[in-house]
Amino acid sequence: MALFLFHRDLVGLALVTLVYGMLPPLPQLGRAEVKLLNDLFTNNREWAERIKAEDPDFFATLSAQQAPEYLWIGCSDSRVPANQLMGLLPGDVFVHRNVANLVVHTDFNCLSVLQYAVEVLKVKHIIVCGHYGCGGVKAAMQNQELGLIDNWLRNIKDVYFKYGEQLEAIEDEHERFDYLCELNVAEQVANVCHTTIIQNAWRKGQELAVHGWIYGIKDGLLHDLDLCISGPDQIPDVYRAWPDMRPPHRRR
Repeated sequence: MALFLFHRDLVGLALVTLVYGMLPPLPQLGRAEVKLLNDLFTNNREWAERIKAEDPDFFATLSAQQAPEYLWIGCSDSRVPANQLMGLLPGDVFVHRNVANLVVHTDFNCLSVLQYAVEVLKVKHIIVCGHYGCGGVKAAMQNQELGLIDNWLRNIKDVYFKYGEQLEAIEDEHERFDYLCELNVAEQVANVCHTTIIQNAWRKGQELAVHGWIYGIKDGLLHDLDLCISGPDQIPDVYRAWPDMRPPHRRR
């Protein structure tokens, strides 16, 4: 069996060699792209030098471990960089980003990040942060086919449908847009809390709070939406994974 696998690997290697032998050398394929991106490598070296000038041991310490207290679930929008807008350095915040900062129960990417952050890194705070002017939220407010992303935006349309009466009562389109951005954050905070990952942590007595924030691109300021869930008593009974969600030391 081992000889067969070895032989099969050699055949595969020969095929790869044959195929690549028909192509131009890789340096010729990549030369133009490297020239275009040289400025990014220059920026990186300058950034690394600035960090080392402030703290010579920074990268050595960072490479040894990561122990962030925060998990950031935010939008993929390039104008909303988690570390920078909170004034935090690399290693201070664990980050997950997607279009419109959604937490979908069938999104194993997001759930894997959530589980690792809670069970391995033992973060104490999960921040769901949306932003005003979110393109994903704006697209969900329209009746227009956009392609594959329509299936993702359907989650925001569900939020609109749920709060439709409140939203339609707002005459100003921009205010309605802003309010839906806020409502979307609130729904994603709830979705985080409804996962068994979070509820298991609470059940074990782990210190963990889920926050809802929104970022204003026009002024660069974060806004607390007064959403902070730190225990199962703050979520509806129907979403609780167990009838008694109190930590062991409080069940007597």
